[in-house]
Amino acid sequence: MNIDKITRKNPENMPAPVGQYTHITRIPKNAELFVTSGQIGADHSGLFPESLNEQVTNTFNNIKTVLESERLDAGNIIKVNIWATEKIDWDFLYAEWGQLFSTDYPAMTIGYITALGLPEIKIEIELWAAKV
Repeated sequence: MNIDKITRKNPENMPAPVGQYTHITRIPKNAELFVTSGQIGADHSGLFPESLNEQVTNTFNNIKTVLESERLDAGNIIKVNIWATEKIDWDFLYAEWGQLFSTDYPAMTIGYITALGLPEIKIEIELWAAKV
């Protein structure tokens, strides 16, 4: 095992992930840690589309922008927290997810809640990232 690299694994003695995530991510000693605020589905004008899927697309665009601002990419993401106020279209979200992560998935938590910071926000995604 390379101790100077972010590593991800699913222990063999437990159930496989039920989605596109990894059970555990190891961050090497002395890595630089980055934590984002929850990224939301507003477009560049600050407007929110009505549909959750359009907000998902905008959220992933915002995720890419915030990562690029620190010269990070999907390989640096160690944990993702997703909150949504309505049922997620997983085929749609995973299509966006796959464009970002390919198959090297971070740890992930998902929660359905009744409201987010503003009534028009339907999804919010927080990232934890590390740079070695």
